Amino acid sequence: MPSLQIREMPDELYEALSRRAQQERRSLAQQAVADLMRLAELEARDRRIETVERLRHRRSTGVSDPVRLIREDRER
Repeated sequence: MPSLQIREMPDELYEALSRRAQQERRSLAQQAVADLMRLAELEARDRRIETVERLRHRRSTGVSDPVRLIREDRER
């Protein structure tokens, strides 16, 4: 499993991470992984929301050619 070492972490960030780890009864490393996983989940959610909004916009403007939509999706 890969590992990550963080240098020169601001004191405020370290203290916030430490408080959350203590509240969740986790080690600092476990809390850092949990926070990073949450960040990845939020980014994935944001991408899904953007896709849905794009599809709604296309639908409202009459652009709904399935072949074109699939081609655009594959080109991303």
